[in-house]
Amino acid sequence: MSSIPKRIRAQVWAEAGHRCEYCRTSSRLIGMPLIIDHIIPKSLGGSDERENLAASCYRCNEFKGGKNDDIDPETSQLVPLFNPRLQMWGEHFAWANNGSHIIGLTPTGRATVVALRLNNDYAVAARIMWISKDWHPPEV
Repeated sequence: MSSIPKRIRAQVWAEAGHRCEYCRTSSRLIGMPLIIDHIIPKSLGGSDERENLAASCYRCNEFKGGKNDDIDPETSQLVPLFNPRLQMWGEHFAWANNGSHIIGLTPTGRATVVALRLNNDYAVAARIMWISKDWHPPEV
């Protein structure tokens, strides 16, 4: 059972607009509830405090795992992953190919795109279908 109170989880999801704070996928499109991500993983000392919690889809949370940083593919430098509590999505990411792909605009954005596999084949295929129905991309 989660150590995070139900009202805090609901607050995190509502403040995120019921979208994954990493890939911006709506829980309504995937038909599954979001889960709570520890921005700084508990395995690295992260807490259950609100400022360390983010709404995440299962896939982003799974790929993020216990990571807090990763390699920027452009500079080969170790950089922190995107922190939705401290950073704005639109400053680190942008939509490309009419919204089917996410590109990283900064070292943190690029490292997060790779680490969380934000452009995995399943996500891109789903986005292409959502775009055809005008359900995607969301406003940033």
